[in-house]
Order: sequence, then structure tokens, then C-alpha cells
Amino acid sequence: MPRPLWTGAISFGLVTIPIKVVSATENHSISFHQYHQEDMGRIRTRKVCEIDGKVLSQDEIGKGYEVAKDRTVPVTDEELDRMPLPTAKAIEIVAFVEADSIDPVRISDSYYLAVDGQVAAKPYALLRKALERSDKVAVAKFAWHNRERLGLLRVRDDAIVLHSMRWPDEIRDPESLAPRETELDEDEIERAVQLTDSMALDDISGFRDRYREALEELLVAKSEGKALPAAAGEEEEEPGKVMDLMAALNASVKAAKETRGEDATVHEMTPGKSRARKKAAPAAKKTASRKTAAKKQPARKTAAKKRTAS
Repeated sequence: MPRPLWTGAISFGLVTIPIKVVSATENHSISFHQYHQEDMGRIRTRKVCEIDGKVLSQDEIGKGYEVAKDRTVPVTDEELDRMPLPTAKAIEIVAFVEADSIDPVRISDSYYLAVDGQVAAKPYALLRKALERSDKVAVAKFAWHNRERLGLLRVRDDAIVLHSMRWPDEIRDPESLAPRETELDEDEIERAVQLTDSMALDDISGFRDRYREALEELLVAKSEGKALPAAAGEEEEEPGKVMDLMAALNASVKAAKETRGEDATVHEMTPGKSRARKKAAPAAKKTASRKTAAKKQPARKTAAKKRTAS
């Protein structure tokens, strides 16, 4: 088991479940150090006091909050530990909600909650079963790194997972980023839906970090004095280039089908004809499109289940 990051308990009504928090993810990114190009000397960051110029060790550094330009209030770890925070050593469940009611933008890091001792086994299993049968997730509060946080508890296999969440006022309003009202052709929408169907997958576990693999090959080649791997000869789309949206959709559907080994025949749609039909009978056109998509969708999903990501 990975080293626990935090120990405490889950507070579930009047039930207390001793737990250990361990990271649910691993970082496989390759890190670089900074070096002087001339002599390959290591570049390091030092913590220097701006008053006397002295390089400080971690033991000499404390916390402080700047209340004014020339006034800083020191705060000690002991003072923070004495704060009357009920969630200081507990993950306090405050509500149960439907999983789809949580905006994914609010979800941050993920952690596994492991039982801390045999006494925790039964209440842990009880909470897990309650979450499974209710088809709900638990919203909780907990304190970590000198601040109270909001969390989400859900079940993954046989373990309870804690997702740290952002508070509502930490989420920016995307209204200013949304595009202005744009007229879309019904055939363009239908072709875009067809593209989503042709790219549908039930399992994404096969995806790999190809950049990290290429970086590892580069580092091995350089360390062994071998020739560097050849660069991929992919043509990049010119930035800002105006594209024919329907042509791009048709080409995308065709490419997706070819990748999956399906019949790559694509019956191209032309927006002009669609607009003429839509003027004559817009309601009938929309209804017919939905019925056609509904009939075609199960067959595509069945085919998608037999494939895995590459």
C-alpha cells in the first residue's frame, strides 16, 4: 500500500470509520532539472531573506499573512491546529446526492480511503453498500493543508474514493467564453452526431501516453550515444484557416470508419439541399432525422463494444 497522506475518520451520522487516505493516482511524467549549458552545472533555487540576504533552511521559514503593505502577521502551525474546525481530523459527510448532479469541473484530485484497523472494516463496508444500493454519492467536508475542503465520496470496485472538489465560488462563469448565436444546418448536426457514433467506445483503458514513450526513447538514445528517433511526419493544419465544415465532417466520419476497418463509404451531405427541404417542412425534417438516428444508433454501439482504444 502507498504511504498514507492523511489519517483520520469518516463521520457518517453517528458512525465513525477510522481511515487512511492514499493517493489514487500516480504521476508518470518525466521531470527535467535546470543546468548551465556551458558546464552542465546544476541550477538550484534558494530561499533568501530579502532583508539580510541570508540563505534560509526550511526550519527557519514560517508563515505570515500580509495585512498591509508594510505589515505582516505571523501565523504558527500550533495556532492553526488549535482552530475550532470540526473537520480537522474527520471527513464529515453532510449530504447524499445524485452522481450526475455534480459538475465535473468541480472535481480535482482523487484518493482511496483505506480502513485503519479491523474495527473499521464493518462500518466501512456498511457505507460502501449504502452508496452502491442508493446509487448516490456523498458530499463531505474535510480539512487538509490548512484549509477546509469539499469532497465527494463514491465507490470504485470495493474501495471508497474521495474526490476533492472546488467550492461553488471557485468556478468561473463560462458565459463570456461561449460563442455568439450561430446558425447550424440540420445536416451538419446530423453528420456531427454520426461522427460521435463512429468514434464511440465502451472502454478507454487502452489509451497510452505516446509523448512520454517518445521522450523515453529520446533519453535512452542520447544516454547510449545512438541516433535520435526520426520525427513524425505529420502535417499540421494552418492556424486560422477557414474550413468547409461539412467537408471536414464527411472526411472525419470516413477516417473514423477506416480506422475501425468498417465500410468507409460515406454518402456526402450538402448543406444547400438541406436548407431547401427545411424551408418546406422543418418540423417533419427534424422528426425524421431523430427517428433515423435512433434506428441507426444501436447497431453502431454494438459494433463499438467489440473494439478497444489504440
